[in-house]
Amino acid sequence: MSLPENLFTPFKKSIDWYSLPERFTFPFYYQPHPLCLLAAKELQAHLETQTQWQHDFGLTDNKQTAIGKMFGVLLVENKQGEIGYLSAFSGKLADKNHLPRFVPPVFDMLAEDSFFMARQEEINQINEQIKSLGSNPKIAELETALNTEQDTATQQIAAHRIRMIDGRKTRKQQRLAAEIELNTDDFLQVKEQLSKQSIKQKNQLRDLNIYWDDRVEKAQFNLNQLTTEIKDLKNKRKNLSAALQQQLFDQYSFVNKEGVHKNLGELFKDTPQQTPPAGAGECAAPKLLNYAFNNEMKPLAMAEFWWGISPKSAIRKHLNFYAACLGKCQPILGHMLEGIELDENPLLTNPATGKTIDIVYQDDVMLVINKPAEFLSVPGKNIEDSVFLRMKHAHPNATGPLIVHRLDMSTSGLMVIALSKQVHKNLQKQFINRSVKKRYVALLDGVLNEEEGTIDLPLRVDLDDRPRQLVCYEYGRSAQTKWQVVERKNNQTKIHFYPITGRTHQLRVHSAHIKGLNIPIVGDDLYGNKAERLHLHAETLELTHPITRELMHFQVEAEF
Repeated sequence: MSLPENLFTPFKKSIDWYSLPERFTFPFYYQPHPLCLLAAKELQAHLETQTQWQHDFGLTDNKQTAIGKMFGVLLVENKQGEIGYLSAFSGKLADKNHLPRFVPPVFDMLAEDSFFMARQEEINQINEQIKSLGSNPKIAELETALNTEQDTATQQIAAHRIRMIDGRKTRKQQRLAAEIELNTDDFLQVKEQLSKQSIKQKNQLRDLNIYWDDRVEKAQFNLNQLTTEIKDLKNKRKNLSAALQQQLFDQYSFVNKEGVHKNLGELFKDTPQQTPPAGAGECAAPKLLNYAFNNEMKPLAMAEFWWGISPKSAIRKHLNFYAACLGKCQPILGHMLEGIELDENPLLTNPATGKTIDIVYQDDVMLVINKPAEFLSVPGKNIEDSVFLRMKHAHPNATGPLIVHRLDMSTSGLMVIALSKQVHKNLQKQFINRSVKKRYVALLDGVLNEEEGTIDLPLRVDLDDRPRQLVCYEYGRSAQTKWQVVERKNNQTKIHFYPITGRTHQLRVHSAHIKGLNIPIVGDDLYGNKAERLHLHAETLELTHPITRELMHFQVEAEF
């Protein structure tokens, strides 16, 4: 494959005084290398000044149609030994897959001669047929007729069953009375008559079921005359879509430095979801690496940044750098970076090493502790050390789950520990009933003009990028936070949070999201910019002692 000159971009100024990276970027948690920062600045300058294409990023006017975009830069060494970089965007840009300066997609489904466009046109035609057939007003009439027949059948059969129950009760009473009052012959005659009445009602039920089954079947047949073609078309569309998806999976083939190719289907078959999520393979990082390997370039480091207005659900801030998403990119990049020495994965390093837990209060049944920042509340996937493990070792005779509520790993502050099942149940009930009063203090990375308010944004996990959370009005769980400004200083705002609910990352998302405060917390490496720590602290806690019923108040000042 030949290398178009405009895709390998040399730096505009000398980089002789820069040190090259010793290892490639660990793509799922990183600080951009200085040369990646320089490459990103050059690309951003290009985005501000280029006139070859138009895309509304929402930087000047937040229109409903504005869409921000993730861009990536890959620091590379080319065949001539020159150091430069490649640029890419995730998905499409300006409704195109190919734009000057940017590497091409792994597979261009928008190419005019691609099978995707032909198959998509076929599916679109089926959609039009379904829409046209479904607009027939006769269908609604027949659906109403069918529903009426089904409802009437249900009502009449139910009414007859009630009559049968009443009939059984009446016949039972008549049978008992006849047994007492009549002689044997007369009793047997009455018993036979009652039996005939029972058989008659059963036969009536049988005939009623046959009658209404026939009527409902005819109504269903009349409706099917108009809807069978629609169902057949929907099945055809479903099969075509499945076949097209599989064909796309086969076309998205990713190469690594050893020249080994694997497609999406192969890469995701052993993942929990087994099927590649929507958009897999369209992110900037796989595009960049695929182009580099195909053109005999050596990848040295990478970085991805957001350009434009924040999306409605996820939190993306203009100019901020972000790690690759786990759900879409981990299987792909795991293959593409095979054999390349990476920076250490900080997620495998125990952040609690050397840290101790301060005891704020302790008695025979409970403790209140001050959890340090960067300290797990419970064991994680890769790290066992946690508040739970420390408390279990310190109190080996304690019963029950110990942990009553959790704080995010990065959040410091007050936590309650229960030493028995009964006490745990009592304290947890207080949290569930929201009788526990909590106050957090945070430092926001910007100036908040308002003085106080309430944020109401429902949250759910980002299935493609755990543990990040999304704002989601369809599937999210209700989440509310009251807040009040404490002070403004050094272009930052100190704030008190009073969480009404307790969702994962609630305060962090409510701070950073465009519909929340739109200012991330200082040091938030998921929703803002990394610093020495997340400036969020559970400062006060008020609860009722589970045994003495005494109202207890605890407070520990933040270190920031």
